[in-house]
Amino acid sequence: MSPKGPARKDAEARIAALRRTIEHQEKKYYVDNDPQISDAEFDGLVKKLQSLEEQYPDLITPESPTQRVGGKPAEGFPTVRHATPMQSIDNVYSVEELEEFGRRIEKLRPGRTLEYTAELKIDGLGISILYHDGRLAQAVTRGDGTQGDEVTANVRTIKSLPLTIPRRGEVEVRGEIYLPFASFRRINREREDAGEPLFANARNAAAGSLRLLDPREVAARRLDAFLYYLFLDGQEPAGQWECLHTLADLGFKANPHSRLCRTFGEVTEYWKEWTEKRDTLEYDVDGVVVKVNAREDRRALGSTSKFPRWAISFKFPARQATTRLNDIIVQVGRTGALTPVAVLEPVKLSGTTISRATLHNEDEIRRKDIRIGDVVLIERSGDVIPQVVGPMRERRTGREKPFVLPARCPVCGSKTYRPEGEIVSRCANPSCPARLRESILHFAGRRAMNIEGLGEALVDQLMEKKLVSSIPDLYDLGFETLAGLERMGSKSARNLLDEIEASKKNDPSRLIFALGIRHVGEKLARTLSGRFGGIDALAAAGAEELTGIDDVGPVVAANVVFFFGQPENRGLLMRLRAAGVNFAGPKETPALMDGSLSGSSFVLTGALERFTRDEAKAEIEKRGGKVVDSVSGKTGYVVAGADPGSKLGRAQKLGLKILDEPAFLSLLGIE
Repeated sequence: MSPKGPARKDAEARIAALRRTIEHQEKKYYVDNDPQISDAEFDGLVKKLQSLEEQYPDLITPESPTQRVGGKPAEGFPTVRHATPMQSIDNVYSVEELEEFGRRIEKLRPGRTLEYTAELKIDGLGISILYHDGRLAQAVTRGDGTQGDEVTANVRTIKSLPLTIPRRGEVEVRGEIYLPFASFRRINREREDAGEPLFANARNAAAGSLRLLDPREVAARRLDAFLYYLFLDGQEPAGQWECLHTLADLGFKANPHSRLCRTFGEVTEYWKEWTEKRDTLEYDVDGVVVKVNAREDRRALGSTSKFPRWAISFKFPARQATTRLNDIIVQVGRTGALTPVAVLEPVKLSGTTISRATLHNEDEIRRKDIRIGDVVLIERSGDVIPQVVGPMRERRTGREKPFVLPARCPVCGSKTYRPEGEIVSRCANPSCPARLRESILHFAGRRAMNIEGLGEALVDQLMEKKLVSSIPDLYDLGFETLAGLERMGSKSARNLLDEIEASKKNDPSRLIFALGIRHVGEKLARTLSGRFGGIDALAAAGAEELTGIDDVGPVVAANVVFFFGQPENRGLLMRLRAAGVNFAGPKETPALMDGSLSGSSFVLTGALERFTRDEAKAEIEKRGGKVVDSVSGKTGYVVAGADPGSKLGRAQKLGLKILDEPAFLSLLGIE
């Protein structure tokens, strides 16, 4: 029960004010593209709201900005019937066909001066979203036009969509959910790193994202939406142009490039203009949707059995071309992933000369039967790297050659490996020039060797001046060398050298994580260090011994064995040992790894004297417990150190078990 009285009234007012401010800033950022505060300031507002809502949980409402992502993953999507069918729009592919549409409309409405709206056709998924008395109530996919899937929880994660609108009654908006190119590229990078199949295009990625059962995963995909139609208590606006402006007034994101055309010639000019400009957009469009503006005229024109007579979709020219694939080279990415790239005979596509195209991975090449020397079909979507659709098999001469991925890294010569069940082969050498920058940043990271001050700009300088060509070179850096670098100076150089020296004394679990072994995170690194007592015994362990450890399956074991088996990595470890980096730690006894806290969840708040937050988390996890961020009725223990935050008050209200530091140490079995 939340406290009552003046404190509660003050909290209600502060919560309401924070929500209004956050909603306003979300609109400025996601809808108006006009951010008014920094990301850090915005995050601070959200944290303040979350803290207040933790103290007053009964004041939490579904419309709060903190509740965009919530609830358990869905078990499926129920089917919902649309109040008004979501019709498809017929397509035309030439100026002549478009002008014929215009003549047909004018013939059906003689004596009328017609206006048209021209809108970019977003290549996404149709959606209908219902608001009841200003609150987002339901979201349904287009489906077959008559009925679709109810995906409300997933749609709520789209930050450009308001959770509340300033209008009572029933409001239905319709539009297109899409994935911006930046999000598309990020998702495919992550899938490539994880050895998962890549999405072919942004539309497929958006469709796959909206079908995920866990809204938290959907939120991570960063979908967006443009709205283009609405019903206000079942009534349509007087015209489409008014509709777009009303959507914007209600806080929705309507496409800013739509245009009201007074003549049909203006429609044609709009299409020609965006045929040239579409590659400047941060999302995919595949044509222009032309609509008769006035509701009165649309109703008079009506529909056929399939399409409305008052609208047409004028498609852009296909962004495809054929050319010869002269060679296939292999690029090495920041995580060591090997990516085959087609070297093409240069060809013009969407106003750009294309000479390279991605082939994704070896399996994709084999599946499509692409060979060196083939005439291939290539496709380009927005600013996404062109890809090879497939070969023109009938044009083969017999001189084409199948592609074989090299067994050694083309950059550093190290042996490559492909983990079982993955589609990507990798270079396992952390000092490979192609992946050195990311390897150093990971090695120096807070959760790894914790070398504060070794950031991106400094690493770039060290590599550019060839002062570091492998990770162990960090331990050879001298004071004069560092002090002479741009924006360093004597004090910064001394501080960095102190940090590098201090890192030598780290627990070996940090070094294991810092090495960047595939699938070995910080938790597993602590487990491996504890089980083997450091690096040496771990490096000598076989796959069978490793798979006997909890959380280590055949794939992880194979990655560990492969990493320590490579000469380049053994040489790297020898240099780190010679530099004085700690390789040995206490070997855990079975009693300390008995799972005594298995199934228990902990929330940490305040400062402990014996442990840092990360160290306390490690002690809990190696006994089988887990650490969570927020307090709930399911939390097992709340560990309260000095100066605890609002989580302690929340725990007290819920009647949870609260441990001070001595009680926590006793639970861990530490004197």
